[in-house]
Amino acid sequence: MEAKCRVCGGDAGKRHVAREMMYGSREQFGYFECAVCGTLQIATIPADLARHYPAGYYSLEGALPKRPSLKRRLAAAWAYSRDGGLLGWACHALKPNPEMRLLGELGIAKDDPILDVGCGKGARVARLRQFGFSRAEGIDPHLDADVSMDGIAIARRARLEDVSGSYRLVMFHHSFEHLPDPHAALAAARTLLAADGRMLIRVPTCSSQAWETYGTDWVQLDPPRHLFLFSRDGFRRLAEAQGLKIERIDDDSDAFQFWGSEQYRRGIAMNDPRAHSKKTPLFDATQIAAWDAQAKKLNAAGCGDQFAAILGRTSRTPE
Repeated sequence: MEAKCRVCGGDAGKRHVAREMMYGSREQFGYFECAVCGTLQIATIPADLARHYPAGYYSLEGALPKRPSLKRRLAAAWAYSRDGGLLGWACHALKPNPEMRLLGELGIAKDDPILDVGCGKGARVARLRQFGFSRAEGIDPHLDADVSMDGIAIARRARLEDVSGSYRLVMFHHSFEHLPDPHAALAAARTLLAADGRMLIRVPTCSSQAWETYGTDWVQLDPPRHLFLFSRDGFRRLAEAQGLKIERIDDDSDAFQFWGSEQYRRGIAMNDPRAHSKKTPLFDATQIAAWDAQAKKLNAAGCGDQFAAILGRTSRTPE
């Protein structure tokens, strides 16, 4: 049977073969571009996806963040509500906190319920709680066990369909592209939104200069874990089909789209000892700075390789 786009139902267009490069297995996976909406997606979702999230997968390892320094707390307070006077402003100028700024702009109160879907070990949830968001919590199906901080469970092993309740904010920070059924995921998330709730979804996008330049060496393709690399049109169609509207969209890509892709182009896996890092830089500081500057220009032009979308309910009944 001819493959169909799981986002808009369009026919499969151009096909690609991509290799797994985070762990360097180089196992090959087929992807195709939708001929209608342009979304890039895996042709066949592996039945054994769990084996591609081994022990030590980056979002599932490491300790929770330590209590933030006074400077970081002042920067966060300034970003969120302009508290802290001149000192707060100065700290924020040195260490900007765009996430706290966004929460303030959305009117998310510190006692509002917040759900982080695909939270990994719960680092973001922990940080939110450290900044005073007392009802932030997370879920992740790949957790071995619930994660607690100060005697309170902040992240639990669960899937979206296991959750009930009402949330002012439901977040997907680079977890949405890992889900096998984006329509079902959005429908489930929509039922959890309070009447004035918002959804925040951050995803990589194939509507980007990085995909055009690097093709299957694009670091954010990440086969087979990234099942969908949404086009901007495909993401809009998906949201509208589920009774949601995009209220705001901001590109937030960085230099990783360049150095990661250049590394893959050279055949160097992310876990290879030769891989770029602060201790063993594959690219010098001048080159990284140039890529940072280029990323900012692409973001401003709406051509970055990832974006953050804010969605709200519409009166339309989901399809």
